[in-house]
Amino acid sequence: MQIITSHAEFEQYLGKELGVSSWHTITQEQINKFADATLDHQWIHVDEERAQNEGPFKATIAHGYLTLSLIPYLWKEIVDIQKLKMEINYGIESLRFAQAVTVNSKVRLKAKLASIINLRGVTKVNMAIEMEIEDQKKPAFSGEVVFLYHFVN
Repeated sequence: MQIITSHAEFEQYLGKELGVSSWHTITQEQINKFADATLDHQWIHVDEERAQNEGPFKATIAHGYLTLSLIPYLWKEIVDIQKLKMEINYGIESLRFAQAVTVNSKVRLKAKLASIINLRGVTKVNMAIEMEIEDQKKPAFSGEVVFLYHFVN
């Protein structure tokens, strides 16, 4: 795990991989709770029997946005950003879902610092990310996410 306490320290990682998180198993309980939270109860996610018998993946799959929502959690395993007033999930520059994540799959996040800029004391970083699926060639998704960091001076 990297520890970063300032804009200057962050800049040292420009163009470099920051690391990879641990594996996280996507359970049916997590999928069901996400479906409840988002009101998205499409059968491909929550009906295990139908998904097994009729679905193209022969199992339920995680919502794409569920996998996306794991970025902040898994990011915290890669980098510990310290001495902050505040951090903000600012946006997504690009993102492509490449492969469905079936129930009980393990996923992990890989991150590389694509760009960094100082916006009048606020550090804006673009992170090139990829969510790998254990034992799969294609990732669940890849793209760039943007974070804002307000470091304590």
